[in-house]
Amino acid sequence: MTQPPPPPPNQPPQGGGFGPPQNQPPQQPPTPPSGPDLGKAPEPGYGYPQTPGAAPQTPPQALAAPPAGPPQQQPGYGYPQTPPQPQPGYGYPGQQPGQPGPYGQPTPAYGQPGQPAQPGQPGYGYQPGYQPPTMSMQPQSGGGPGGGGRKINAQVAIIVAAVVAIALIIGGGVWYAGSSDDGGKDDTASSGGKDGGGDGGTDQKGGDGGKASGAKEKAPADPAAKVLFQVPMPAVSKDDGTADVSGSWLTDKVYAKSGVAEVVGYDPDKGSKKWTIKLEGPVCAVTPHVTDDNKTVIVYEPEMPTKAEPAHGCTQVAVLDLDAGKKVWTKTAGEGPISFDNVTISGDTVAAGSTDGGVAFDIAKGDILWSPKTTDTCYDAGYGGGEKLVAVRKCGTYDARQLNIQTIDPKSGKVLSEYKMAKGIEYAGVVSTNPLVVAADVGDSAGDGSGISDFFSIDNKTGKLLNRISAPGDQYAARCDSISEPESCKGLAVGNGKLYIATEEHEGSGESYSQANEVVAFDLTTGKQTGQRADSGDDYTITPLRMDGGNVIAYKRPPYDKGGQIVSIDGSSFKQTTLLENPATEAVRDVESSMSPDYSELIYANGHFYMSEVYASERDSTDDKAYLAIGFGTSG
Repeated sequence: MTQPPPPPPNQPPQGGGFGPPQNQPPQQPPTPPSGPDLGKAPEPGYGYPQTPGAAPQTPPQALAAPPAGPPQQQPGYGYPQTPPQPQPGYGYPGQQPGQPGPYGQPTPAYGQPGQPAQPGQPGYGYQPGYQPPTMSMQPQSGGGPGGGGRKINAQVAIIVAAVVAIALIIGGGVWYAGSSDDGGKDDTASSGGKDGGGDGGTDQKGGDGGKASGAKEKAPADPAAKVLFQVPMPAVSKDDGTADVSGSWLTDKVYAKSGVAEVVGYDPDKGSKKWTIKLEGPVCAVTPHVTDDNKTVIVYEPEMPTKAEPAHGCTQVAVLDLDAGKKVWTKTAGEGPISFDNVTISGDTVAAGSTDGGVAFDIAKGDILWSPKTTDTCYDAGYGGGEKLVAVRKCGTYDARQLNIQTIDPKSGKVLSEYKMAKGIEYAGVVSTNPLVVAADVGDSAGDGSGISDFFSIDNKTGKLLNRISAPGDQYAARCDSISEPESCKGLAVGNGKLYIATEEHEGSGESYSQANEVVAFDLTTGKQTGQRADSGDDYTITPLRMDGGNVIAYKRPPYDKGGQIVSIDGSSFKQTTLLENPATEAVRDVESSMSPDYSELIYANGHFYMSEVYASERDSTDDKAYLAIGFGTSG
């Protein structure tokens, strides 16, 4: 897992939450000289919002190409690594909740001693599913005349064992692939192309992307994509320094993207502006969730920052109609009013959380539905939305923190189930609400700024811990970036009763220090790896984006001389189908490489792929080739 970038200047104060400091902008790449257009010129009205009545802006030119030749890379870090040894006694936090009570109230079992770890459960630090390769040196039956056994010559055995060891080293990642319960019999890993790479690890092109699994994404006859449009980076003043422009959404009618104190809707194919929603201040928090009728919610400041007053609090909660391009309502809550750190949607409920407490609104009218009880030591730090509503409730003081993961009724706020994490865990990210999966950095042991050392699979109905999955930071590449936004986790997906997660890069099978990684699967009930893996292929990096029915949609960050790919990983066979491949021209590659999946927003649907930044920074007067967003699309 890579280290996060430093936090931006002049950001409003943030509350408690998960991971390293919140609102971290990506490192800005050096500004190259101007180059050719990225692709199709936008229609009138395209680009960053213009002054009413002004003539349409000329679309920006593309960033210049990077220097010819591959960038210098460092050798792999010695992957695979020996997993840490289990530590007996340091087990799973397994307290059982009592009967649910009114929302925010401790259940009767609160404070009772936690249940002991279940027999056979590994201690903390154990790598689930790891099985070292073995080779029997005992006599084998049925080999010789008369049915007699045949012993292996000691010298031959040593040579064979050495060959196996070398194969493990060359294979890099075989420990991920060969860790199923039956010793690898269920390993249906894709091999990553003819030579384990070269084509990005894609096993098949075309196909239907997984018809039997309920997947909606279909592969076109030709996955080659073109640039549909590009949105120029908005200007940011010296006083502002950096502006939060997080938030991007896609519907059947519009691609919407946050700008500086506004949200703009673009035609998904042409990039022409369809509408603009002006805001009184910059965006503070967003959710990726969109309702069935294409509404979402944001939090923003009531005024623009100034040098004298760089922050005004994130007090404004607004529901946006993405198809109509208008605010449905804007509300505040509490005395002060409350400055919110995060917001989400579940069903017909909008939930916003902060160190000062949480509030739930009716999504249609903005009426307050409920507020959790806030005490001197307990408050709702944040919420995860989607199919269910999950609260991360914080109690206690720093270094003696008690996090309660609560599944709550969106309408009433009633606690339906509660899982009490081990004391001392400061932050938790909600990876999925159904099934319920939470990520945390236990004892700050991740060591890489990712905010994840372990995943917790929890039963929504009972609050019982199903399993704890160890995910050492030096082996897995998922991350939860924000300390106050539980929905900030990236590099993973949950579905089919499994957690799909990207591994860190390691030495590939090619020459010249090639790098590669995989997507592997953990069973949420057993906590063990299934033995499945999807290889990136040499010099690509594969990252899960979301589920598509029973399949996983993943992005492959490309090497220096190729375009990125969107692939569908079949949930059963783990075969990869290429859905889209970006142009390999130097100008396009330069823009694509500036938007890392760790820190940028990536959306794929229906043959359309959009990449966008989450921060806009002050730019030099000659830097007119930076982009807020870029859209790609296939012809079929």
